[in-house]
Amino acid sequence: MILEAQQSFSLSHPHGQAAALAFVRDPALALSRVRFLRGLAGNAEGVRGELIVPVPVLGEVDLPFFSLLQVRPDGAALTPQPIAGERAWVEVSGTASADGAGLIGFHFHFVAHLATPEAEGWGGAAFEKMVRAAAGRTLERVARELPQGIGAAVAAQAEAR
Repeated sequence: MILEAQQSFSLSHPHGQAAALAFVRDPALALSRVRFLRGLAGNAEGVRGELIVPVPVLGEVDLPFFSLLQVRPDGAALTPQPIAGERAWVEVSGTASADGAGLIGFHFHFVAHLATPEAEGWGGAAFEKMVRAAAGRTLERVARELPQGIGAAVAAQAEAR
C-alpha cells in the first residue's frame, strides 16, 4: 500500500537570510521540534529517523526514512533513499529556500510504503480500505503539523543566539 501527503508553507527567520540558510541546511536542527519524528540524526550528507504514524487497528507504525541533503545556493533539498528490508518505510523529500529577508519557503512530500496482508474476500477488502483511509488521514495530519514543529525550531534557534 502506498500513501502520499504534501505540505507547503513559509516561515520567517528573525535573523535574516544567512541564518535562514544555515537553518535549512541543517535538517536535524530544522526538524528537531517536529513531534512525530523519532531517532532523528543528521549531518552534512543527509538525515535519517522514523516517522511515527498512529493508525487505527494497526496501532503506532514506525516508518524509517533516509534522505540525502543537497545544498543549493538559495537553500537545500532532501532526496529520499530507499530503505531495504523493511515492511513499512517512508520517502521524505523536500525543498527549502530562503529569500534576502529570511523568508523560508518549504515544500515536503511524503510517500509511505506499507506492506499489508493479502486481502481475502469482501472482509479483507473492507479491512484494507479502512486501513488505507485511516492511514491516509493520519499521514495528512502529520504533514499539517510540520509548520508548527519547524516554527518551534526556528524560535528556539533565534532565542539561543
